[in-house]
Amino acid sequence: MTGPRVALFGLFGGGNLGNGGSLESMLAYLRSAHPDAAVTCVCSGPEDVEREFGIPAFSMSWYRPTDHESPVRAFVLKAVGKVIDSVRTLWWVRRFDVVVVPGSGVLESTLPIRPWGLPYALLLVSAWGRLCGTKFALVSVGADSTTQRATGWVFKTAAKLAAYRSYRDERSRDAIRMMGVDTSHDAVYPDLAFALPTPDAEIHRADEAREVRTVGVGVMEYHGTYLDRREADDIYATYVGKLTTFVQWLVDEGYHVCLFTGDSVDEPVAAAVTSGVRRSRPELADNRIVTEFAPSLSGLLERMSMVDLVVATRFHNVLAALKLAKPTISIGYAAKNDMLMKGMGQEEFCQPIRSLDVPRLIEQFRTLEESGAQLKDDLLEKNKRYRELLDQQYAVLSQRLFSAAGPTRVPGHRRPN
Repeated sequence: MTGPRVALFGLFGGGNLGNGGSLESMLAYLRSAHPDAAVTCVCSGPEDVEREFGIPAFSMSWYRPTDHESPVRAFVLKAVGKVIDSVRTLWWVRRFDVVVVPGSGVLESTLPIRPWGLPYALLLVSAWGRLCGTKFALVSVGADSTTQRATGWVFKTAAKLAAYRSYRDERSRDAIRMMGVDTSHDAVYPDLAFALPTPDAEIHRADEAREVRTVGVGVMEYHGTYLDRREADDIYATYVGKLTTFVQWLVDEGYHVCLFTGDSVDEPVAAAVTSGVRRSRPELADNRIVTEFAPSLSGLLERMSMVDLVVATRFHNVLAALKLAKPTISIGYAAKNDMLMKGMGQEEFCQPIRSLDVPRLIEQFRTLEESGAQLKDDLLEKNKRYRELLDQQYAVLSQRLFSAAGPTRVPGHRRPN
């Protein structure tokens, strides 16, 4: 191979559709713009990645837990693994010209995260990359501030060592700047998933002819943040209960409901909502509620294209709906949901998950349905602009990361409007 040796790094494989969509988008760009590139994925689920995307992959960590290990053995192996990973990461980083983190919320702590997990892995990659002359790039990533000092320090250090940084929203860039990183030359671009192909437009028009409208409801296994671990079970039960009440109202109003997941861990939530409605509406639940377990973000887009409106929690469920120009309500578990909706001009259709108000949700839903036609036109126009911006970013990446004559850093390129 005469092209660049590229490693794509992140939590890929294992069932998270959003992360998989970011990987799919980056792969599509590399295959189109740099077909001579030798691409490998370093990730949490290499077997899944090799099977789905057909590229070589290996685990980012030496230690991979199993279901039958004792807690003591797991603790010892995990501790030993962190030492081994330091040497192991140096071994593989030096074999590549570029290590790219494509999208996803790698610099976020809105869900439970510990500094010795993914943050530690990012620190190793960025540090060894700087030492070995391997370019390390954070592309359209999500970030936020954190009260965990160790995690914040790791995020800051990894970001400082990156040869290229871009963020999927302004708030992410602001969070990194507040950590003490100079972001004056960093750009904001849309989430990489907006560059994925959109299902056939004929599918979109098919929903207008149906007499019974279908509502997509995206569910999520939500237990709060790392700081909420003592209340995690109550937070989860409250969310599932309110979502069940809303789905029951949809069924009572004559809608069909399609439950969507965004990660394999969400499947019990979908089952709990269905069971809850079945207990109170046994004559309706089985006929009006179905659950879709999409294998990928592209698969989710295909399935979601058949619904009329969407109410969703997980970030990339909301994104998929907006990409399809579906009138959408976000039940947000983090500020990134609100930023995504605001960027698409849909901020009035948001609610925070921790204070979810079902009567207000029903009011928002009625307004959403009444305004559907105009909202769809607005979303289609915004999607067109987002694709143009991502094409701009990919051109920048080609120049800064994959051009033999390009510099190793990205100062001075103009930010998109």
